[in-house]
Amino acid sequence: MPALAFALDLATSLDLLAYSPPGWGANLLRGLANSLKIAFGAFGLGLLIGIAGAYGKLYGGPVLRDLLAVYTTVVRAVPELVLILILYFAVTDAVNQLLVALGQPRIQLSGLVAGIAVLGVVQGAYATEVLRGAIQAVPPGQIEAARAYGMPPVMLARRVTLPAMLPFAIPGLANLWLIATKDTALLAIVGFGELTQETRQAAGTTKAYFTFYLAAGALYLMVTLISGTLFRRLEGWARRGQPSLRGTAS
Repeated sequence: MPALAFALDLATSLDLLAYSPPGWGANLLRGLANSLKIAFGAFGLGLLIGIAGAYGKLYGGPVLRDLLAVYTTVVRAVPELVLILILYFAVTDAVNQLLVALGQPRIQLSGLVAGIAVLGVVQGAYATEVLRGAIQAVPPGQIEAARAYGMPPVMLARRVTLPAMLPFAIPGLANLWLIATKDTALLAIVGFGELTQETRQAAGTTKAYFTFYLAAGALYLMVTLISGTLFRRLEGWARRGQPSLRGTAS
């Protein structure tokens, strides 16, 4: 009897996770796709902000450095959920009030755009510190040699600083990517249909909470494992030609 009950429960769970109705598999995969879209966009935006912020902190004037210090300190100090609520509701409302005052129509940001913008700002603060530390880890002799050859700042960054700092930055950026994939779940609070929101709707409708949340956890784990493999290969590519740490230790 216990084996029969287990088999029936397993069959019911598989039916609920089927791709076509009455299964909810298509909804979960659609939510996963939305989560990955936001994660990719936020990570890319955060990377751009991080590069600009790292160079600003290292080579900018005192006012710029102070502004960037406030930005990175505030964003890293305030919980992501609070930042999402502030940026999603308060900033959108402030922009609309300004547009109305200027005689322009109000705007309504899509959930995808808002999610990328909000999480991108959060990612940018962390990426600034990761990239700043990576740039500082580049041997100064390489930068001095490039300057001695007369390289302008943009060429110096493109040909020397950014390629040389990649091996130091990739581990930290890999962690930021994983944080971005998990932070997309926080957007469920504003009603965006990412994986957590779709899972909550499916579980609430069917009352099969264990089945759907276990499935969502498995999807997040799959993304983590694939991402870890890709970042390890990327780090190996960035460290090509460098002595192996394992070989050095032996």
